[in-house]
Amino acid sequence: MSTRQFDTVTIGDEIAPLPLPLDRSFIVATAIATRDYQDVHHDPDLAQAKGSKDIFMNILTTNGLIGRYVTDWAGPDAMIKKVAIRLGAPNYPGDTMTLMGTVTAKDAAPHGGGTIEIAIVGANGLGNHVTGTVVLALPDSQTPTGGAS
Repeated sequence: MSTRQFDTVTIGDEIAPLPLPLDRSFIVATAIATRDYQDVHHDPDLAQAKGSKDIFMNILTTNGLIGRYVTDWAGPDAMIKKVAIRLGAPNYPGDTMTLMGTVTAKDAAPHGGGTIEIAIVGANGLGNHVTGTVVLALPDSQTPTGGAS
């Protein structure tokens, strides 16, 4: 996998949408994997008793999926510098969340490469599950990289 380079990224570039089908097993497994044992992420009856229609995905999973989304696009030499997200509509079993991203800013570093900001939206059947931004550091084509080509 090659690394996306700062000098080839343009404001307005879009990342290909990534649809993620959400099933009950995925929501429960990712809550457990992130050590989030709150009942609303694995027990439908208790989730309903607390006002939700069903169990729902936790924010740690959302954050991890966003990281995967942008680094899959940017490549192994990209470095996440900042993630700022806000949750909206819950991700329930049986829905699909589609992640989408657009480059909204660039800031060149004095010695090559620089940072880019990506606006992120993750939408499901109820609306936007997550909105926010991710800042990535990228090398430029003149900067030696350590990732695989």
